[in-house]
Amino acid sequence: MEVILSTLGCLSLLLVGGGIVEGAAVKAGNMSKLEDAAYFHIYYGNTFKVIKNDLDGKSYLLIQLLGLMPTMKGITSEKVASPCLLKLYNEGELQMLNNSEPQQFSQYAAHFVGDNNNQEPQACNYITFVPMDEQAPLQRAEWIKYLGIFANEEVRANEIYDAVKSNYMCLVNSVASKALKPVVAWMEFNDGVWSFTEEAYKLKYIEDAGGENLDDSINKITYNISSIEDLELLNAILCTVDVVIDGTLTPDPFGYNATLFLQNINIEDKSCFGFLSYQSVWRHDKRLSTDLALDWFDGAVSQPQLVLADLIEVLFPSGNYTTTYFRNLLKEEPPISLGPEDCTRDTFTAMEPTIITCA
Repeated sequence: MEVILSTLGCLSLLLVGGGIVEGAAVKAGNMSKLEDAAYFHIYYGNTFKVIKNDLDGKSYLLIQLLGLMPTMKGITSEKVASPCLLKLYNEGELQMLNNSEPQQFSQYAAHFVGDNNNQEPQACNYITFVPMDEQAPLQRAEWIKYLGIFANEEVRANEIYDAVKSNYMCLVNSVASKALKPVVAWMEFNDGVWSFTEEAYKLKYIEDAGGENLDDSINKITYNISSIEDLELLNAILCTVDVVIDGTLTPDPFGYNATLFLQNINIEDKSCFGFLSYQSVWRHDKRLSTDLALDWFDGAVSQPQLVLADLIEVLFPSGNYTTTYFRNLLKEEPPISLGPEDCTRDTFTAMEPTIITCA
């Protein structure tokens, strides 16, 4: 995750692939205490520390592992969302390693992997890193402490997470007293079927932004647009919705526009749909790399305060805030393609989280 590792003074670790780093001596006096994350735990002894990852069932005993990494040594994913990582790769600072040749990884102290379902035997330097399996935005962001432990940078990780959480909670409180709660449908289209999201972290984002998710009494979440009955039910539900977030996965984000959305939704009479009247149909693919890797699965995980600020603007438009991750489909807002030239900072300097102004 690019933002997390950069805030520790490191470079990118991609969730869809893996990162390889070299080892260094342990620092004394660093400690982290978990506040929100549910799927890993930390235990400190006098001369060691243990990390228990509940998702893969593994425990990691750390005596002398990772220090602050000035650079990663390799990546295994060809899809890279971070402009600064792309810059380093283009400059020859990083190697592209082949997952099918595991012997390449034996020379490194740690190989972080983002796949929790791989049942193949793994070397002892493989470390599972899966913040996206957590159920809430702050739980996902707190995995910076997981990385901080391996890097012996718990103090820095604590500082970053405290800043992110404080800003996030300030934003939550800023909309908590709003009486009007726009109704949001977070949905996606696949093979002729629309489905409403059941992903807990997305539903939590909507609640924290001052919105309301679809009524729990709706016990059907999938609707086939080729079925007249399903289409009528879907239209009836959408008539109650103020905002639609279209999370449909597509190989061509630039070609996914309002025309395609309206075609997929198959609405004839548009008069009762508030989200069309308000021009409030959004997608979270605004930031992507030249090879179409979405930053939603990278930077958005580690900086949930930016996602929340976006959603507050989506639900309660002020007109003076530019969203980071969400683009308005009906207003023909295109995605932003990010390349190595968009890395404007020193890649060897620790990145600070972006703090949103919050009253």
